[in-house]
Amino acid sequence: MLNVLKIALRNLARFGRRTLLTSTLVTLGVVAVLLFVAVAGSFKAMMIGQFTDAVLGHLEVHRSGYVASIDNLPLNLNMQPAMVERVEQALKRSDAVEVYSGRVKLGAMFSNFTETTSIRVNGIDPVKEAATTPLLPGRIIEGSKAGALLNPGEILIPALLASGMKVKTGDTVVLVATNREGSVNGKTFTVRAILESVTGPGGRDGYIHIEDARSLLRMTQPEISEIAVRLRNPAQLDRVYAQLSKELSGIAGPGAESGMAGEGPGLEVHTWAALSPFSTIANMIDLLTVFIKIMLVSIVLISVMNVMVMAVYERIREIGMISAIGTPPGRILSLFLTEGLLLGLGGTALGVAISLGAIYALNVWKLTFNFGQQQGLVLSPAIGAKDVAIIAGMVVLMALLASLQPAWKASRMDPVRALGHV
Repeated sequence: MLNVLKIALRNLARFGRRTLLTSTLVTLGVVAVLLFVAVAGSFKAMMIGQFTDAVLGHLEVHRSGYVASIDNLPLNLNMQPAMVERVEQALKRSDAVEVYSGRVKLGAMFSNFTETTSIRVNGIDPVKEAATTPLLPGRIIEGSKAGALLNPGEILIPALLASGMKVKTGDTVVLVATNREGSVNGKTFTVRAILESVTGPGGRDGYIHIEDARSLLRMTQPEISEIAVRLRNPAQLDRVYAQLSKELSGIAGPGAESGMAGEGPGLEVHTWAALSPFSTIANMIDLLTVFIKIMLVSIVLISVMNVMVMAVYERIREIGMISAIGTPPGRILSLFLTEGLLLGLGGTALGVAISLGAIYALNVWKLTFNFGQQQGLVLSPAIGAKDVAIIAGMVVLMALLASLQPAWKASRMDPVRALGHV
């Protein structure tokens, strides 16, 4: 085997320019794929983090039919206390759930006593919400970040609303809302802070204390519109979603409060992807990654096969000679397969080295970009050992497969006809 390796290396060196060009093509393909996977993966993770850690959470639990009517924020589809308690019990039993936060969502009129506009309001428990969406406090661009996220009687408003209504921190504003029975109620709030707007769901949402939301809506009992859930490991999202969906599907609506299962709308569990239109972008990134890998396979397959076909054609008499002196077909087959394998290995090793160096450089230079209304986001490209191994293995395998047909042809040549080839 060692002799075959030495001969293969010598044959590749004999055609140095062709070997260099082919290896360069393989190297460039590996570099392109690894860099794309690293950068696209960083962008995708950052984009998902902006939604899950600043607004949505990884999962949300709603009453059945709530999400279908979410633009109207239907108060008649809030979860009643008994239902909320059973959901919390299910969440506490799951080791994958880190924290959760109940919210009361409502539509209201926002007034600075001069102008009036509409606003979506989230009534939250400040401590639980800050733990469930840890990037929310970091969105404060004006106002104090010290202490609690907000206190009763205070409101957080998005920058777009503050700019349009010329409202500053410390100003007094009024929220007017209609409750489920059609009764109108108003309540004054002090602007505690102004939030940086985000792209997508929640970009124009304001936040008040959950007790203020219930008071504004004149709730007679502690209802909840949704429960946002944060997982310890986002990679477990699909498993936890399936588990919670199965467990919570048996919890019914009003009938559950009296122990009567099957009455009224039950519960639904939704992942962040089902609630955010930007999940389409995440899917497109995954699709582009697949296409890039297919292009890499094509480059390796065509370039290595071309080189090996030419190698067989140019060395027909040489193949006939070593066959005539008794070299078995299997040895000839292994010789050409080894040449193709070395081409793939060399190009892959160089490509991986260049890619890792480039990824390190990109992290040192701190590439920044803007995403929607988010300014100055920093990319942190990274690639796991598993991805590197998969891509490298795919390239080497394709190089070996590309060499198979020419090598098989070489090993089956008739020595007499090969020696007579001109």
